[in-house]
Amino acid sequence: MKDTFCVSTIVNSDGCFDLQFRKDTRHERTNSPTYYRWKAQFIVTMPLGHSPTGEAKENIKTLQKIKREIGCGEISVSKDQARFSVQKIDDAFELVIPFFRKNKLIDKKKHDFEMWSKAVEIIKRNKGKSLAGWKKNELATLIEIQKSCAKYKVRPRKCKWLDMARTLSKTA
Repeated sequence: MKDTFCVSTIVNSDGCFDLQFRKDTRHERTNSPTYYRWKAQFIVTMPLGHSPTGEAKENIKTLQKIKREIGCGEISVSKDQARFSVQKIDDAFELVIPFFRKNKLIDKKKHDFEMWSKAVEIIKRNKGKSLAGWKKNELATLIEIQKSCAKYKVRPRKCKWLDMARTLSKTA
């Protein structure tokens, strides 16, 4: 019997298309300059637990299979969770988006992916530019996408720096 492994099925239940507006402070540099940036990442998490059935090893193997299928990403392990993530914008644009356009998602995850992929395209198009060099409407679109995506999240996080993003979108 052939092993039926379907990344889309796993992502529908355990995956996340994340869009964040972040504040980064470079403490190693003189005067610790602050930078704001948009970050898009694709994540799949699985519990590790302390199951005698070997569930933890199986979950890590599953994440390794996902990494092979998609062709990029990193796997990290904390005490109770294994995490696969794609954080490089080029990988998200060139590998993750085409993968899920070919291997369809369903329901809420499909809508979440579609909005996230638009955000990735905007971030990719502006890669290497300071936020001041972005088109105002693109910054505003990312803010709207982030707000719209919150309804598809199980535990939506409050965006700490959204007011700064709004300010930058008005001055860009």
